[in-house]
Amino acid sequence: MSIPASTAPNSPTAPLHPDAILDALDPEQREVALALTGPVCVLAGAGTGKTRAITHRIAYGVRTGTYPPTSVLAVTFTARAAGEMRTRLRELGVAGVQARTFHAAALRQLGYFWPRIVGGAPPRILEHKAPVVAEAARRVGASVDRVAVRDLSSEVEWAKVSLVTAEDYVRAALADDRPAPSGYDHQTVARLITAYEDVKTERGVIDFEDVLLMLADMLGSHPHVADQVRSQYRHFVVDEYQDVSPLQQFLLDQWLGGRRELCVVGDPSQTIYSFTGATPHYLLDFTRAHEGAQVIRLVRDYRSTPQVVHLANEMLRRGRVVGALELQAQRPAGPPVAYTTYDDDESEAAGIAARAARLVASGVRPSEIAVLYRTNAQSAAFESALADAGVNYLVRGGERFFSRRDVRDAVVLLRGAARSADPDQPMPEQVRDVLTSAGWSEKAPAARGAARERWEAMQALVALADDVAAAGTAEAPATLATLVAELEERAAAQHAPTVEGVTLASLHAAKGLEWDAVFLAGVSEGLMPISLAETDDAVAEERRLLYVGVTRAREHLEISYARARNPGGRATRKPTRFLDGLWPGAPAGRGRQRSRGQVRQQLTGSHDVALFDALREWRLSVARETDKPAYTVLGDATLAAVAELRPSSVAQLARINGIGPAKIDRYGETILAIVADGVG
Repeated sequence: MSIPASTAPNSPTAPLHPDAILDALDPEQREVALALTGPVCVLAGAGTGKTRAITHRIAYGVRTGTYPPTSVLAVTFTARAAGEMRTRLRELGVAGVQARTFHAAALRQLGYFWPRIVGGAPPRILEHKAPVVAEAARRVGASVDRVAVRDLSSEVEWAKVSLVTAEDYVRAALADDRPAPSGYDHQTVARLITAYEDVKTERGVIDFEDVLLMLADMLGSHPHVADQVRSQYRHFVVDEYQDVSPLQQFLLDQWLGGRRELCVVGDPSQTIYSFTGATPHYLLDFTRAHEGAQVIRLVRDYRSTPQVVHLANEMLRRGRVVGALELQAQRPAGPPVAYTTYDDDESEAAGIAARAARLVASGVRPSEIAVLYRTNAQSAAFESALADAGVNYLVRGGERFFSRRDVRDAVVLLRGAARSADPDQPMPEQVRDVLTSAGWSEKAPAARGAARERWEAMQALVALADDVAAAGTAEAPATLATLVAELEERAAAQHAPTVEGVTLASLHAAKGLEWDAVFLAGVSEGLMPISLAETDDAVAEERRLLYVGVTRAREHLEISYARARNPGGRATRKPTRFLDGLWPGAPAGRGRQRSRGQVRQQLTGSHDVALFDALREWRLSVARETDKPAYTVLGDATLAAVAELRPSSVAQLARINGIGPAKIDRYGETILAIVADGVG
C-alpha cells in the first residue's frame, strides 16, 4: 500500500529526451544533474540556478530510469518554493515526484499512519500558539501582554525545533548565550514550556512542530511504518539546507534510515534564520557526516548585473563570511549601484516612491520592483508615499491571496463554469467572461483602495489563465478544468499568481525572491545591523541578511538611509558598517566586526599579538573537537579584548563583551591559563 501523494492532478508536458535535459545546463549544473546517486552536496550561490539544477537532476534521473519518480521526495522550506519545483518538473515532463515543505510532507504521512497506529483522526493542528502560550503564562504566574506573548511563542518554537525540552531549556539557552525574552528569566520560560504542553494536551491540539516530532517518533518506534515510508521514498532532495533545524534534520534522518541517497542544496552566506533554530552546521559539515560525498559549487550568477554581484562579493569578503562563495556575474553590465542619503525618513519614502514611479513610466512592471527594509514597522511610510505617488503596491506578509473573499468567490465561479464549458471557446476568453460577472474589466478602475485591490486580484487570475493556455499544446489544449486544477494546487501550496504592484517586504520575507529593481531602504546603524544584534554572531547574521537583500536585484539596485528620523530632527544616523569602504565617502574598517588583520593592527605591542594568535589556535582546536564553526566558540573581537585586557580572574573575564556565564563555565579556566602563560 502506497502513501497517498497528492489530491491535485498533475498534467506534465511531453517528456524531454535525457540529452535535451542536460543540454539546457551549464557545466556545473550539468555536473549536478549527472550526480544521481550517493550523497551529494550542492553549494549554490544566489542567482546561480540551483532550482534549475536540482529539478533537471530529478528529471534526468527519472528519464534515464535511474529511479522511479514516485521514489523521490524533495523538501524545501516554503510552499512557494515547493510549488515552483513542481511547476518546473511538470514542464520537464515529470509526474509523480513529491515536492513539498517539510511540514506538508510530514503532515500527509502522519495523517495516513495515525488511524492505523493510534486510531481515529489526528489531533487538530493549532494554527497560532498565542492563545495557548497566554494560558500557559497565566498558569505559571507570568504577567504578559500581546508583545510578550509573541516573544514567548517564538521562544517555545525555538526550543521545540532545537529539540530542547523544558528540563533542558535553561542549560541549552545558557550554552547558546540565548537571552530569555525581556522581562523573564530562563527558569520561568522553562516552566512556561511545560505548562504550554499541558494546555495543548488538555485541549486535544498539536502545533506544527509536533507534526514533525510525532512523525519522527512514529518512524523510530514502529519499524513497519518506517519500512513502508522508506520503501516508497528512496531518493531525497533538500533545498535551502543551510536553514535546516535540528528537528528537521532528525526527521530527515528517520526518513533516510541510514541510506545515502541524499542531495542537499544550500548557501551558507544566506543563513538568516538562526534565531528560529536554523543552523548552517549540517551544510558546512555535510562531508564529515556523509563520507565520500560529492561536492559541487554553483557560482555563475545569472540573476544580477556585474555591478550588483561585485557589491555582494565585497560585502562577504570584507566580513570574512564562513563558507562564502565568490559569485561570477554572467549578465551584461548594468547601471551602477546607487547610494542615496536623505534628510529624514519621510524624504526617503517620498524619494523612493518617486523613483519607483519613474521606473514604471519607463516600462518596468510594478511587480518587478521591490522596496526592502529591516523591520515591518518601516512599511507604513512607504505605503503612504507610494499611494501619494499613484503607484500600486502590495505588502508581502499580508492576507494570503487565496484567503481573500473575492478570490475564493472567483474560484467557485470558475469551478462551476468548468462543468459546462464550451469546448470550442478558447479558455482565456471563458475566464474573462466569468470574471466580468465578478467585477473584472479590461481597464483598471481609477479608484484606489479595496476596489483597486479587487481588480488586481482578478487581473492576476486572468494573467494566470493566459499563462496556462500558453503552456498547452494543439493535441492537449488547456481547458477551464485545467485552470481550476492549477488554482486548486496553487491554493493548497499558497503559490499565488503575480499581482501587479510594487512589493513592500522585510529582508527576511524577501528570501527566495527576485526583482528587476530593488530599493534597500533604511540601511543605517541601528537598523542594519539592528540594535538588538549585540553579539558577533548576531552581527554576522545581519551582514548575511543585507547580502540577501543585495542579491535580490537583477539590474537596478538603490541603497539609501536617512540622517534623521523626523523632518528637522538631529542628523545623527550613519550608513551601515557593512558598506564601509563601499558607500561613497564612508570610512573603511568601522564597526565591531573586524578581520584578523584589522584586529592584529589594533592590538598594542607584539606580546598582545602573540597572545591573540595563541587564543585563536586554542579556539581552532576547540572547534575541531566539537565539530562546530570556530566563530561559535568566541568571536575575533572577544579574543582581541582578552588579549588587550589580559584578565587574571573570572570576575575580570566576565566583564568582557561576548563571554557569558555559559562560556565562562566551559572555557574560562583554559582562557585564564592561556593568558597567564602569555603574560609570564
